[in-house]
Amino acid sequence: MNLAVTVWGNRVSPVFDVARTLLVTRTGDKKILEKRYVSFDPGAPADLIHILKKLKVDILVCGAISASPATLIMDHKIRLISFATGNALALLETLARKKSLEKDFIMPGMANGHDPLPAAPDSRV
Repeated sequence: MNLAVTVWGNRVSPVFDVARTLLVTRTGDKKILEKRYVSFDPGAPADLIHILKKLKVDILVCGAISASPATLIMDHKIRLISFATGNALALLETLARKKSLEKDFIMPGMANGHDPLPAAPDSRV
């Protein structure tokens, strides 16, 4: 499985709309096998979709995200976990190992990690 997270330094970028870097990982056997950083323009969501598809990303993790890019991502069958927070690599390691996130990786105020944006039933881990 391929996972990506928007990053700001070594943490999940608090706001997708200003992030410019993705940490992309390939996972297997409940661990990260490869990782790399990829630049992107959050103002060009169609370009991001192209990057995610090219890298075969299954799940994108980010902080707060506007409805328009969130919908575009989900419309392209990429699972979206939004309103995440914390150390990006630790989050991805947890997601690779458990296939879900602990509440420590969910922004305060987001009950049970649920994203308030309308989403398809299969859009969350």
